[in-house]
Parts: sequence; structure tokens; C-alpha cells
Amino acid sequence: MRELVFALDYEPGCNRVADTLADHPDARIRSLSLHATDEHLWRVDHATGEPTALAAIEDAFLTADYYAACLATEDCGATQETQVLDHTADTLVLYSYWERTPRCASVPHIARDHLGEGVLFETRHEGRHYTWRLIHSGEGDVAAFFADLEATVGDCARTEMLRTTDTSVPPVGTAAGAGGLSPEQEAALRAAVEHGYYESPRAVDVADLADHLDVPRSTLTYRLRRAEEYLAKRYVTNEQLAGEGSTPL
Repeated sequence: MRELVFALDYEPGCNRVADTLADHPDARIRSLSLHATDEHLWRVDHATGEPTALAAIEDAFLTADYYAACLATEDCGATQETQVLDHTADTLVLYSYWERTPRCASVPHIARDHLGEGVLFETRHEGRHYTWRLIHSGEGDVAAFFADLEATVGDCARTEMLRTTDTSVPPVGTAAGAGGLSPEQEAALRAAVEHGYYESPRAVDVADLADHLDVPRSTLTYRLRRAEEYLAKRYVTNEQLAGEGSTPL
């Protein structure tokens, strides 16, 4: 089995959910379940954030002109249904069902066309950055998948490859870059250190660092957050392994 991780970085006005999350940078959406057949897609998503952010996310899902995960840029006539399963002060759970038309497109359906059936999907949406993690057999054509995906999203989003690896390879210390970071994440982290982003007080802010790297601020923020998350988890894992290997007195 193979793991494929990539991100779509949406331009303003191209995806209502991405626009909503960009307005509420502390909010997050992750998939709890996502399944697709040739003609249908259904999923359950879990959103966290402040009450105002969750209200805006709910509104974006319920009142959008077309299904939130559709890659079309206008109403394609698909049958869709979204229901709120749970909504508390800091949590929102949504169920969505989508029956596509010939004009519809989505990441899962493009994946099925090029990577075969039985693909597993996991998503995380932060700001304009929409990350997809796919587990597939490895027998499909990944290059054709990306070519089709890029042609479908057009100018509405930039695609960024984050990782592709064999799922049997241990996740710590095996991927490209600095011990599992993507090249883009490693470059962002190095630039942040070199320019004093982690100094106290900071010598540079995110906006200036993004200008230096010539990337959108939301993209840089995402890359730094993912790099920090990876390094923190690796540190904790290594500490636990060291503790398990120590000899008690």
C-alpha cells in the first residue's frame, strides 16, 4: 500500500469553506469518515473553533450553491444534502451526501479514476489549505491523477505534494527532508529560524517571512504548523521510547 499526501491551496473566492476558514484562522475541519463510489460521495466532518467560526462554517456548508468538496467553480446540478449531527459551543459535526452529475468533479472521484477502487481518504482543512491523505494500492498512475487534478482545479487552487511513501515504512525519520518534513516544510522552518521568527521577541513576523519566501501567508503558516506538529510528536515519541528502554533503579 502507498500513502499520498497533498494539499490544495485555494485562491480567495473559489471555495466558500476555504474563505470562511481564512476569516477564522483558529478554526479547523477534519474528516471523520469519507467514502465514494463512481456516482456518490458521503462523509462526516468534525469542525472545531469559536462559536462565531462554527456558525459561519455551518452556514457555508448548508447554504453554498454547490457541494463544499466539489471542485467545480459553479453549480453543477448535483443532488446534495448536509445535516448537522452535533453543534456545541466548540464543536460542529456535519454529515454530507452528494450525488454527482457529469459536470461534477472531486478528489475522491479523480482518485478512483486513476488509483483504482478501495482508496482511503482523510482530510484536514485549515484556512485556504485543504490537505488530503490517500491510502491506495500503489498500482495506479499517480502522475495522471495529479495532472487531472491540476487541470480540474485550474486557477482556483495550487496543488502541493507533501509526501508519497510506502505505508510499511516507519513514519519517523524516513521521509524526504529533515527527518520526515516535506522540502517545503523544511525550507519554511529553516527560513523561520534563520530570520529570527522563533526569537523572543520575534525579529520577523509571518507576513514578512512569507514575502521573503514569496508564498501566501496562509501557506507559510500551514507549513510551519505542520512542521512544528511533526517535530513535537517525534520528540514525545523519542522520549517515550527512551523511557521504555531505561533500566529501573
